[in-house]
Amino acid sequence: MKTALIVAPGRGSYDRAALGQLQGRATDLLDACDAWRTANGRPTVRELDAADAYRSSLHVAGEHASLLTFACSMADLGDLSDAYDVVGVVGNSMGFYTALAASGALPLEDAIRLVDTMGAYQTRNVIGGQVLYPMCGSDWRTTPELRAVVDDALAAVAARGHVAEWSIELGGYAVLGADREGTKALLELLPPVERGSRTFPVQLPLHSAFHTSLMRDTSARAFGELGELGFRAPSVPLIDGRGMVFRPRWADPSALRDYTLGHQVTAPFDFTRAVKTALEHTGADVVVALGPGNGLGGPLARTIVECHWRGIVDRAGFEAAQASTDPVLLAFGIPEQRALLT
Repeated sequence: MKTALIVAPGRGSYDRAALGQLQGRATDLLDACDAWRTANGRPTVRELDAADAYRSSLHVAGEHASLLTFACSMADLGDLSDAYDVVGVVGNSMGFYTALAASGALPLEDAIRLVDTMGAYQTRNVIGGQVLYPMCGSDWRTTPELRAVVDDALAAVAARGHVAEWSIELGGYAVLGADREGTKALLELLPPVERGSRTFPVQLPLHSAFHTSLMRDTSARAFGELGELGFRAPSVPLIDGRGMVFRPRWADPSALRDYTLGHQVTAPFDFTRAVKTALEHTGADVVVALGPGNGLGGPLARTIVECHWRGIVDRAGFEAAQASTDPVLLAFGIPEQRALLT
């Protein structure tokens, strides 16, 4: 049996390639998701996933993408072979809500309510925006020069009187959150950088300035409407966006609630630190990335390199480990690796 660190992606991971993957899967899970959606007058997860075509205006919108992503991730977790012993759970951004359910820190029905309610807050209410920018080179190592470029751009936007802050530290990439004019300024000030076929900076579509001070009203609303959810100590270690470990039996449910509805919403989410802490705390044999897709593959690989996990210090070392009979990272979004995981 291998010990596994489970990692859940954020809501932006349900993309065109994910369409249809929920059909015929995880009946109890999808029944619970669809019962909540129907009771609240929203199209069900099954209906959205069974659409004839992927439409960005529908499938990327927070009020739909959030629970779609959650359902795919939890269905993958349900498919995980008994050959893997889950020793810790991490989630990126909205994926932390999935991690609450995956770790047992929230009952399934409460996690569904949390995910879908927070997503529904974005209905015709996108607040500012998010911008993605690399801080690492082709060797996947974060460089001080690119980090300085990011910090200088944030300072310049603030000097113009706009709100612009760190949103997510994403394994060698910066996700920045800003108000509407601040987002435009970041796209203007950050110098173009090519990585593969993409040119950065990139604005993430239909994303609010999550994990910034612009979300304070959202946090206050969440405390009022979701504060009575059944938070409890997880059954396996749960690592948050500060790198704090909520331990089985010992975790304070009120502290977990306050983080989830407070700090997690209004302050930066350090995914890199969360993964580093999880690896050090659990000593997992393998990192398992839940679907949909494999959007976390790059950030996880770069974080493994950055913390020299299992002696891996650069891209070449990571690729060699992955090609061996004992890979360090397996993703449900890659068919060959899904076969190993199930």
